[in-house]
Amino acid sequence: MDIVGVLLALGILVWLAYRGWSILLLAPFCAILAALLAGQPLLANWTQTFMRTAADFVAQFFPIFLLGALFGKLMEATGSVSAIASAMTERLGTKRAILAVVLAGALVTYGGVSLFVAFFVLAPMGHALFKAADIPQRLMPAAIALGTSTFTMSAMPGTPAIQNAIPMPFFGTGPFAAPGLGIIASVIMLGFGMWWLTRAQGRAVRAGERYSYSGANASDVISRDETIRERGSAAHEFDPSEMGRGGHATTSPSAVIAALPLVAVVIVNLLMSFVVLPRMDASFLAEANWGATSLSAVAGVWSVIVALAAGIVTLLVTNVRNLPGLRGIMDAGANAAVLPILSVASLVGFGAVVAGLPAFEQVKSWVLNIEGGPLVSLAIATNILAALTGSASGGLTIALDALGPTYMQIASQIGLNPELMHRVAVIGAGTLDSLPHNGAVVTLLAVCGVSHRDGYPDLAVVAIAGALVALTAVIILGSMFGSF
Repeated sequence: MDIVGVLLALGILVWLAYRGWSILLLAPFCAILAALLAGQPLLANWTQTFMRTAADFVAQFFPIFLLGALFGKLMEATGSVSAIASAMTERLGTKRAILAVVLAGALVTYGGVSLFVAFFVLAPMGHALFKAADIPQRLMPAAIALGTSTFTMSAMPGTPAIQNAIPMPFFGTGPFAAPGLGIIASVIMLGFGMWWLTRAQGRAVRAGERYSYSGANASDVISRDETIRERGSAAHEFDPSEMGRGGHATTSPSAVIAALPLVAVVIVNLLMSFVVLPRMDASFLAEANWGATSLSAVAGVWSVIVALAAGIVTLLVTNVRNLPGLRGIMDAGANAAVLPILSVASLVGFGAVVAGLPAFEQVKSWVLNIEGGPLVSLAIATNILAALTGSASGGLTIALDALGPTYMQIASQIGLNPELMHRVAVIGAGTLDSLPHNGAVVTLLAVCGVSHRDGYPDLAVVAIAGALVALTAVIILGSMFGSF
């Protein structure tokens, strides 16, 4: 009955979340339902397990959500994202429209711009490019997803994405964990995705399929859609409703000026990870008033925080005369972080309640005994939980909260490098999270004005199949050669 209760609670959570119900309501309700069906204390599970775990997640990662959303909003409001996308378009031209969209998305997201900000800026430009090149608009969501939601989210070393930050406190790793394997995975994802999209474009041309979209720009309407807002907020770190709020620059900066904040994020992240923090005397962190922790447990998060802060400062300095209504922009950016982190924290709280139920021991035993070793079982666990929750960050945190210490113990016993587990876990969480009910998928298709039936098949190939191929390669290479 315990397992049935967990599955019933999870099924209700997934079904109602897909229908647009708030995760803030669903997660505690379903957690209490699972506890009730398991015969466990209800109020204790809510206040002592659910709330404490959710609060720990907020305490640990809110600075990244806040600075990431603020950075993304400022990049959008100054016209910097548009300037970078336009420069990429001019450089590559309409003959390579798909590649232009992919690389523009990759550049801005690897530099720290929120996924949803990239969606809303790239979609109108994608329509213009695809129209000029006469490429069917149904391929546009897949092109944007390939550039924004695959290798720059989970594989590229140093990416400031929240998914790359989540394993760091669990494994004592940094944002550049397993850099060689991350680069190989990125090349596989990009190469596989471009091969598929080029092939799909060729088939469309031979079939006489052309660009035929006649609708208006859907971004403003979609950003105010409450159903999409609720679906999307648990999937990534930016509240879509804040896209249209605050001022907006009347002129865009040059591409070079627009790219400077992105460069600052990457360089500062690198310096913090390999130069500044390794030389810091952080022995004081062992004291109780600092949480009795260690530098290895917080260094990765600190690196990303400082890198995003440096990007914000660079952006403000270089656009000081191009920011009308700065307070409104800053407020909108800060507000954009609130619903996403509370939504993901609620999913994590739900996961903690389920992990504390007697039935979870059966699930845990099954996961740990999957043939292929700990890397395979870790990849499967993060894949399944990301698929069920529709959230890479939520599924990843639930998996590591429940199984992270066990995997660290196994790694210590067999000499497995935690950096390898970090990279496998992040890539694993970024595969099946792109199922049709995922909030980011729903938002992207809506912003592009493309239906699930038309746009999702190609999106699934580049975001799921390509990521699974890369994940398999990383597991095989990591098993053979270790982390590098």
